[in-house]
Amino acid sequence: MGIRNYLIEGVSCTGKTTVCNELQRRGYHAIHGDRELAYQGDPQTGTPTDSATHENHIWHVDKVKALVANQDEAVTFFCGGSRNFLKFIDQFDGVFVLEVDIDTLNRRLDERPENEFGGKKTERELIARLHQTKEDIPKNGIIIDATAPLEHVVDEILRQSEENKRQ
Repeated sequence: MGIRNYLIEGVSCTGKTTVCNELQRRGYHAIHGDRELAYQGDPQTGTPTDSATHENHIWHVDKVKALVANQDEAVTFFCGGSRNFLKFIDQFDGVFVLEVDIDTLNRRLDERPENEFGGKKTERELIARLHQTKEDIPKNGIIIDATAPLEHVVDEILRQSEENKRQ
């Protein structure tokens, strides 16, 4: 949906949803990938599955590509996590990876309700492992310190996306 398109990724509780809300509040076109593009499916084939697991949390590749192809907006930010991001990451002009330290992650997880992902002990253990290994987030993204206040995090994303535009 943008002439320029950016993915904002990171493990659970790094602030992807909060950043998306702030971008929208500031008037930017931002898509909540976990709400608008996600479904449970096989990360390799895209075939829908009844298995509601972290590994099966994927985005509709065709929808992502269609949104990227639409040039109605100057810039669009796609915010959220997807286990099949390798199927569409090449569509983006840049990738931002939100990172927090383990203490911040644990504090944010403590605030999660049990009915949200990360609210259960097994989910917390998975998130802590993924935080350590970084195994399911893009490898070459621009790291954003998401422990900073929200306005600074979003300002940095906007600054970096403008810098990317000039390159």
